[in-house]
Amino acid sequence: MQHPAYGLTRELPGTAWEAAVDRTIAALQTEGFGILTRIDVHNVMKAKLDVDLKKYVILGACNPPLAYQALLGEPWAGLLLPCNVVVTENDDGAVVSIASPKSMFSIVNNAGVGPLAAEAEQRLIRALERI
Repeated sequence: MQHPAYGLTRELPGTAWEAAVDRTIAALQTEGFGILTRIDVHNVMKAKLDVDLKKYVILGACNPPLAYQALLGEPWAGLLLPCNVVVTENDDGAVVSIASPKSMFSIVNNAGVGPLAAEAEQRLIRALERI
């Protein structure tokens, strides 16, 4: 599986998809992230297009203090929030990928959000290691 340069990815061989979702949410919570949105993409594709897709969920994770600071420093930062987390199944188990805040916020022309993106990324890396 290819890993995008703009994502942080961890493969979980032998882990059921449902367990991977639960573990991901719990690990994110330990770093102060709550889940604002959940899109079960495989269900949407089945309902809208009548196609079968491997289990695939997009979680919208948010750390309110960091998001608040980012919005104070750059009002349009909301275009890059929340942090998207994908949990999908593969032949060996599950894969978790998190959008890199440093990559996402690199397009913002405001030096003040750089340290916030770096802190968010470090928290997300620690969460990914806990899964």
